[in-house]
Amino acid sequence: MAAVKKVVMVSIPSLHFFRWVEQLKEADVDVYWFDVTGMAASSERIQWVKQHTGWKLKWDYQGRTFLKKNAPKVYNYIQKYNERDVASVFEDYLKEIQPDVVHSFALYLSCAPILEVMQRHKHVKWIYSSWGSDLFYFQNQPDYLKDIKRVLPRIDYMFADCKRDFEIAENYGFKGEFLGVFPGGGGFDWNALAHYMLPFEERNIILIKGFQGRSGRAITVLKALKQLEEQLISYKIIVIGADAEVFEAVNQGSWSPCNNIQILGRIPHDRVLTLMGQALLYIGNSNSDGIPNTLLEAMGMGAFPIQSNPGGATSEIVIHDKNGLIINDCNDPQEIKSAILKAIDDRHLIHKAFNYNQRLKCNFDFNLIKTEVLNKYFSLVE
Repeated sequence: MAAVKKVVMVSIPSLHFFRWVEQLKEADVDVYWFDVTGMAASSERIQWVKQHTGWKLKWDYQGRTFLKKNAPKVYNYIQKYNERDVASVFEDYLKEIQPDVVHSFALYLSCAPILEVMQRHKHVKWIYSSWGSDLFYFQNQPDYLKDIKRVLPRIDYMFADCKRDFEIAENYGFKGEFLGVFPGGGGFDWNALAHYMLPFEERNIILIKGFQGRSGRAITVLKALKQLEEQLISYKIIVIGADAEVFEAVNQGSWSPCNNIQILGRIPHDRVLTLMGQALLYIGNSNSDGIPNTLLEAMGMGAFPIQSNPGGATSEIVIHDKNGLIINDCNDPQEIKSAILKAIDDRHLIHKAFNYNQRLKCNFDFNLIKTEVLNKYFSLVE
């Protein structure tokens, strides 16, 4: 195979995916997107990409959404006959495009559903990008582990957002070429984000990633903060991306108004970046993740990171007591409380970390990462 000319990207519609694909804009590559959900509309953000979307339903009948909400059993019965099979549709698309490379994002979402097709077309090179909890969490689920062990031996190339996941992949049968560790959404345009950043001395926000759900542990952070009401009275506490469990925990927690805590659900990405550029501390806590894009963004925007370390991934970026603090037990409010106290009591540590992370973020610059990623694509030769 000569240098890559055609790439079919297989992914759900997501911000990380769109950001990754933007690295290939204006490169000498024809890029196609196969929306593996089959339900997305075409994306204006990547309008230069040839997109195969909206293929799932044979008939998008009137009242379908109402039926799905109010009579799910009836809806599911109808959908058995109304949905096209992802493998069949993808194989037709593969034959039509005849790409040099297929690139799947997340194993259980975008690799497992097309494995049988890729087994029949072994001449087509297959890249897999591991995101977040893709391997680390799902290796503990028997049904998902079966897929992991089936998929990885067929994969030719792999990107990951942390070294940890490459090691996991090797344990489960990956014998291809590792293309390296890169942020899941590609690099960051720090110059364009500079106007969001307040000087270090003007920051007084404690910003918290509000995920609970399957892997998030935001409520543990809230429990720690609850014990620090007096010490944090002069700070503004903002929780972003909060889900229903977090809202409920705050409503039941008898938070006094003087805490000045604000709980936000999903907000636009620009608003997230604005808050990161104003934050003194950023706290992200979960029991499963890779290197979160939010962690890299927060560090780059000048917030001091306090971050959990599932499987050792965070320690690939954060050096404890140097450019942040690592949470070893994501379920221990006392450890998080101690970390917050250490941070607010040691301004020298925070200032030193601020300067260190401003130098570190150059490693994740959009143009640098883009060049490295494109070199990886163009190096895929037989």
